[in-house]
Amino acid sequence: MTTTFDKREEGFEKQFAHDEELRFKAMARRNKMLGLWAAGVLGKGGPDAEVYAKEVVLAEFEEGGDSAVLRKVSKDLQPKGVTEQQIREQMTELLSQAIEQIKKSG
Repeated sequence: MTTTFDKREEGFEKQFAHDEELRFKAMARRNKMLGLWAAGVLGKGGPDAEVYAKEVVLAEFEEGGDSAVLRKVSKDLQPKGVTEQQIREQMTELLSQAIEQIKKSG
């Protein structure tokens, strides 16, 4: 017999899972957009830009989190004079864009 408390708990669990899925999608999209931006700074285009963007996305999974993404992009863009602060600002802006895109796409 399911109680009201059980139903509410189940609802919170479903909402948490949904929120985590959206967060994952937003971060992955942000990382791809960051990779494409960085590829442009590096002078890469077309398939090379896509390959680089995938490397940036994979950096989060291989090494764990934003710090790994920041490290990779910062290391690659340092010779171009791009600062870590500029990359952080780009990450923040692109995350906002990614969230909006996901909200619009449903």
